[in-house]
Formats: sequence, structure tokens, C-alpha cells
Amino acid sequence: MSNLPLLNDLRLLCIVARRASFIATADEVGASSAYVTKRIAILEKTLGLKLFDRTTRRVKITEEGETVYQWAREMLDLANGLGHKLGGAQKEIRGMVRITAGFRLGRLNVAPILSLLLDRHPGLELSLELVDRPVDLARDNVDIDIRLGEVTDPNVIAHRILASNRILCAAPSYLERHGTPKTILELAQHACLVLRERDHAFGTWQLRGPNGQETIKATGYMATNNADVARIWAHAGHGILLFADRDVEGSLKTGELVRVLPDYSQPADVWAVCRTRLSQSAKLKTCVSFLQEQLTNGPYALISSGIPH
Repeated sequence: MSNLPLLNDLRLLCIVARRASFIATADEVGASSAYVTKRIAILEKTLGLKLFDRTTRRVKITEEGETVYQWAREMLDLANGLGHKLGGAQKEIRGMVRITAGFRLGRLNVAPILSLLLDRHPGLELSLELVDRPVDLARDNVDIDIRLGEVTDPNVIAHRILASNRILCAAPSYLERHGTPKTILELAQHACLVLRERDHAFGTWQLRGPNGQETIKATGYMATNNADVARIWAHAGHGILLFADRDVEGSLKTGELVRVLPDYSQPADVWAVCRTRLSQSAKLKTCVSFLQEQLTNGPYALISSGIPH
């Protein structure tokens, strides 16, 4: 290709792909829709590809356009990273960063931290989506996914934010009525409070113990996709709960909950998962570093529990 597309046209391509509208793109960049349409047409001619399907109501990116879009994002990140390196620390961090997180973590921790981040770097544009499903970073067009548990996706780069575990616990009133399980197999005879989480199969508990990793089917008469609801039910004595140690530490100290099968736990490290190496993107490096700093030491930190086994 003898005539490489201009960076500004690639930026327009990325905005059109995100907004799915030439008019909305024009409003965002402060230009006319005719200008946006013309530049995209020039880019399509330069590349010899149809990047968007236009209808009277919506602009939809084509399969070829999606490929170019992913490439354009990488090129822009590299260009921004180079500019940041050459410009030194005084270079303002700019650009859109799309972040996803689970509902509870996102609402209580990530959202207020991003507010602090924007105060420090007003040139950033931040989008936070709270989800209750697994995230495919490429398919969902996500820059950073904050998640718990093991990261097994191919072609992603995971940055550990905090080491953590889920542990089994129950209210003393439940254990007085139903007894305390002595082995992992006995969990099948108990009411388990099943929490539907985006990073785990529903009702399947994978626990690490003296015999390595073991998988059990957690069953019970109460299930929810809200962690706070599950903890309320556990306090009320409705069953055994598998929950993050840091989130039940207070309840264990007061005796509202007690630990069950203390030799067993489930890894639940907190990760920032990206598609792009942080060295290639100043804005991603800034966001991940700030999230790591604040989630470990800031006012909205996730404190790693000191609960003994």
C-alpha cells in the first residue's frame, strides 16, 4: 500500500465504529457530517475496502472494517505511546478507555477510582460498563476488564491487582440446625447459597485443598446474582456461602459467620486484563497503574484479608 492512511482518518474510523453514526462522530470531533463521510470514503478508497454499511438509521462496521479498526487502534496506541515517551512526563494523557467490571466491584470500587483518575488526567475519556457475564475483549471492544479468578483467555495480557481467595462460611445458627460438614463431599448434603458470577460456571465450586483442586456441584434452595444478597442470606442462616475472604472478614471477627472446611479455598485474585501491552499505550498504562495503586492502597481499596486457614 503506497499511500498510508493518515492518523486523523484512523481516529475518525475508531470514533465512527464506536458511535455507529457519522452525525454523532461529527459532533464529537467538532466537524460536519459531510467531512466525516468524505474522510471515511477516502480511507476506504485508500485501503480498497468497504469499512461500513450505511443505512438511513445506522452505520454498521463491516467484517473488513472490524479488522482495520483493530489495526487502527494498535497504530494509534503506538503513536500515542511514542508521543508520550518523547514528550516526557509533561505530555497529557488523552483518549478513550473502555473498562468493564462486575456489578459489586465496579460500583463500590472501580467507579469512584475512575472519578479520581479523571481528576488527575482530564484528557481521558472513560467508559465503565458493569456486567454479569464473561467479557471477550476483542468482540466487546473493551480495553481493560477488571475480573476475579483465573485468567485463561488466549491473546490477552493479565496484570495482577491483588491476591485473594474465596472461602466457605456459614452462620452459627445454620450449623447448629444442620451440622458442620467435615469433608468436601458432605457439602452435597447441605444447602449452598449459590451466587451467579460472571467468571464461574453457575453452581459449580472449584476448591483447592489437601488433595489439590476438587469440583463439586453446589445445590440449595436460594440463588442470586448479587453478592450482598447472598451475604444477607448467609447471615440469616440459610446456607453455606463461598465468598471473598476480604468481604466476610468483619463477619468472621464478630462471629456472625464462621469458617467451614478451612483447608479449602478458591483462588479469586483481582486482575486487570488487556489486549495491548502497557508499554505500547500510555493511556492504558496510566489507567492500570492507577487502578492497581488505588485498589491496593487508596480510599476505595480492596484490602487483602489476613484470615487464617
